[in-house]
Amino acid sequence: MIDVLRPGPYTTVQDLGRPGFAHLGVPRSGAADLPSLRLANRLVGNPEGAAGLELTFGGAHLAFRTGAWVAVTGASCPVSGAGAAGMGAPFWVPAGAGLRFGTPATGLRTYLAVRGGIAVEPVLGSRSTDSLSGLGPEVLRAGTLLPVGPAHGQPEITVDVAPSRPVGGAVLRVVPGPRTDWFVPGALRELCGRPYEVSQDSNRVGVRLRGPKLERARDGELPSEGMVAGAIQVPPSGQPIVFLADHPPTGGYPVIGVVRAADLPVAAQLRPGGDVRFTLRS
Repeated sequence: MIDVLRPGPYTTVQDLGRPGFAHLGVPRSGAADLPSLRLANRLVGNPEGAAGLELTFGGAHLAFRTGAWVAVTGASCPVSGAGAAGMGAPFWVPAGAGLRFGTPATGLRTYLAVRGGIAVEPVLGSRSTDSLSGLGPEVLRAGTLLPVGPAHGQPEITVDVAPSRPVGGAVLRVVPGPRTDWFVPGALRELCGRPYEVSQDSNRVGVRLRGPKLERARDGELPSEGMVAGAIQVPPSGQPIVFLADHPPTGGYPVIGVVRAADLPVAAQLRPGGDVRFTLRS
């Protein structure tokens, strides 16, 4: 068992999500930065789909009632406590010890995997907290008690340390969206011409941006249509929104472009006040 003594600004249980229910209005959800969760699970010998914790902007304090192997990945932040070995390496937390997470130096979301996985009850086949639909476990708060699954029968831990993710400028590659005809000629070039600032109103649903206004060529709104992660919706304000893990299955604003799936982890780590650029890929 893990006691949540302090949850930090926003910490949730996440796995790889619940795909296959969009026709029922249920988002996929799951970790916003899937490669980081997968890596953390591999480091402790878990299946990649085991549930872990997604910490937004760090700040959590956890106490372990029993000893456990853990690994921390994603946005790099200070990790302190008995046995703590920092980012990207498995380490043993003794029974009765705690882990404290500081504030990430860069990025936004940090992931904690525990050997055996976080064993909260699944909903529609997933243990993910969905901030949009409310499915899954509640957002962690002080006093939350998290069960950990059994580790017996899992493969031995064979990885000592994982290579760190390269740090560079935030650039998202986009392909033209299905509704480029709703915008004036050159709107895609405008999207890619100058950086946008990440708004503090961003969350797991989407990254809201401030910058060059994207002008429409027609008025009115679309009938609601299917959406995918990475879709760049443009509301009447002309300020784009990049959909993340908890995006709605449908939406009525035109989509000018779609971020390539490989770049969604970059979008998930954008922090308010930072800049991001788009580059067009056909």
